[in-house]
Amino acid sequence: MKPYPTVTTKLVILLGNPLGHSISPPMHNRVFERLDLDYCYMPVEVTEENLPTVFAGLARMNVAGFNVTIPHKTNIIKHLDELDPLAATIGAVNTITVRDGKTKGYNTDGEGFIRSFEEETRSTVHGKSFFLLGSGGAARAIAMTLAFHGAEKISIHNRTAAKAEDLADEINKKIRPCAAAAGQPPDSLRKSLAESDVLINTTSLGMHPQEEVLPLEESLLSPHLIVADIVYNPLMTRLLKSAQGKGCPIVPGLGMLIYQGAAAFKLFTGVDPLVDQMAEVAHSLMAARQ
Repeated sequence: MKPYPTVTTKLVILLGNPLGHSISPPMHNRVFERLDLDYCYMPVEVTEENLPTVFAGLARMNVAGFNVTIPHKTNIIKHLDELDPLAATIGAVNTITVRDGKTKGYNTDGEGFIRSFEEETRSTVHGKSFFLLGSGGAARAIAMTLAFHGAEKISIHNRTAAKAEDLADEINKKIRPCAAAAGQPPDSLRKSLAESDVLINTTSLGMHPQEEVLPLEESLLSPHLIVADIVYNPLMTRLLKSAQGKGCPIVPGLGMLIYQGAAAFKLFTGVDPLVDQMAEVAHSLMAARQ
């Protein structure tokens, strides 16, 4: 990569709000440099109100693509020219390519989570029962992809019960009948968790600077659960620490970030990423923040 962007440099833009915690820019830029690619990855914080104007302007610049994070993964869809079939099924986008002035949305979140989960646990998602906290863009991607990969059952819990019910219905109609909304009362949650193999926090609860926030009561954790958290800042969230203290195997969120980023890198450039370099940067930066 050139020491600074020039008129020929292809830009990759991260859209979201807030973005101060993100390690995606250095993770991608390290690999651009190592592969001698004339690309530059840049974060752009944007509000929901300004998203249409900012996205339209950037898409007409020398941009190869975008990554999209909270809170824009679903709202961005209406501004795209085309959707990959998996992203259309999921109903959320985290990666966008720009080719010949046309934008196309993809979703690499679910595959990134599954690759991280299976490597960390040395097991497969096939045949397992999952309990998801949240029903936003990341939850949609993970739940839909789990259903594609043969999850036995997917229980979804959200503070707004109707949103969990809507997502479960979509999974059952679009993929196969394997999802249900988890009830709100503690006894109902406890029963759903007792019947699950894996708990996944897909919300932002516990993310810096609110590290002490738990996405569910600690008393609901049980040693039979594998506990995964897609929050990666901090590396060890309060949920993961609590789960580990209960004897649960854990899956931190950094692996998902690395693998979804690697898949996006290939879409932006057409070049296989150096996943080990991405992981080295990610772990180094996060260790320095602890």
